[in-house]
Amino acid sequence: MRNLIVTTFLLLALFSNAQQHCGFDFTSYLVVDVHENGKQTNLDNIKVVLIDSLQNEVINTNNSLSWNNGNKPMIFTKNHLINKEGEKERWFFPYAKDNYLLSVTNTFPAEKYSIKIEDLSGKFKTQIIALQSFNLYILCSTENEKQSRKFGPRSNSPIEVVMEE
Repeated sequence: MRNLIVTTFLLLALFSNAQQHCGFDFTSYLVVDVHENGKQTNLDNIKVVLIDSLQNEVINTNNSLSWNNGNKPMIFTKNHLINKEGEKERWFFPYAKDNYLLSVTNTFPAEKYSIKIEDLSGKFKTQIIALQSFNLYILCSTENEKQSRKFGPRSNSPIEVVMEE
């Protein structure tokens, strides 16, 4: 009986060690860098939303596209600083700096959607950009490694949007 308990414990320890997961398993991000031509700073007062082929805002029905904000429109949020005054600059989502971001599932079918970028102040023209699978930030090393073996554009780069007046 004692051997059975020890064996079971060892098997569980080995299995759990072999099944270690990344903190971002099952999640990817879309990151959008929205700025004026010739400037690096991201614009404020911008709405970035996921749209379908009919240009309707996409609703995250029953969390099918993202683990966040079920049954709500898929609207990007601007990353925010989490450091205290006097500390080194730290962002809530460290890979995105001051960009706009949206959390999606790893099975997110990017090619079916576009993003709509509109300036709420009305200074810049609204833009629509079709998404591709390489637009996803894949943060777990095994998924990113698979992506790196593919030919073509690399993942983990923001979608750059230069706003035009």
